[in-house]
Amino acid sequence: MKTFKKVYVEITSVCNLACSFCPPTERKANFIKLETFNHILEQVKPHTKHIYLHVKGEPLLHPKIDELLDAAHAKGLTVNITTNGTLIRKNWHKILGKPALRQMNFSLHSFDGHEGSENREGYLREILDFVREAEPHKVIFSFRLWNLTQDNMTNLERQRNRETLEVLEREFGLDYKIEEKVTPGSGLKVAERVYLNQDYEFQWPSLHAPEDDGVGFCHGLRSQAAILVDGTVVPCCLDGEGVINLGNVHQTPFSEIVESERANNLFYGFSRRKAVEELCRKCGYRKRFNLEQA
Repeated sequence: MKTFKKVYVEITSVCNLACSFCPPTERKANFIKLETFNHILEQVKPHTKHIYLHVKGEPLLHPKIDELLDAAHAKGLTVNITTNGTLIRKNWHKILGKPALRQMNFSLHSFDGHEGSENREGYLREILDFVREAEPHKVIFSFRLWNLTQDNMTNLERQRNRETLEVLEREFGLDYKIEEKVTPGSGLKVAERVYLNQDYEFQWPSLHAPEDDGVGFCHGLRSQAAILVDGTVVPCCLDGEGVINLGNVHQTPFSEIVESERANNLFYGFSRRKAVEELCRKCGYRKRFNLEQA
């Protein structure tokens, strides 16, 4: 039986922001029902101990996020939530102290990625207040600034990041500038169970993108799998449109789907350092993995 480090269970395809780095989904707006969520958890729990509550969409938009967290705990699963952070105050009482909550990732780059964002200090203050309040519950926090560019950033982009990092430096009493210590793609510990992660902006894979020779490696269906809000199983968290549709958990058990012919062709293809799916050949994220790592 395949086991995964994590399984993404998308609980909504809806987001409250329109960020430049995240193309909107063309799928139907949807929110998972508690009964459906429990059905999915029952299927994935033999395969993983950790679930993430997103592929696309903003998890904190889900009106029953508290009940979903309780359901995960009842199944013995821990939860990671990746959020843009704008709804943290509204959902504070629903998630604080939930035993299933293992980690929260705040995509701070969404503030500048969303045209019309206002009051950076206020936005960060609400997130930081939650982090402080959650300290007794031993939750891991990751602040993400995934907006670096391979070329030199503009002065405006650098200034925006500096303003965000200055707030964090003050909050945690750091005696250094974060960008002097952090390495793109890795985390910098700024406090107990609190990390800052800067990385390059990535392009979501698309069938409209140019195709390369397909050489490379990916952890899709190796360390992760994903289930979209309608039950469609895809190999990774970057297939936000369900292009590599491996099956649907409402018709076929998850255990059978991840061992299907198409799934195994993809898995063993990457064992040979070859992308067999068209979308994978058009995905730049695959190039981040060194062949020696695989």
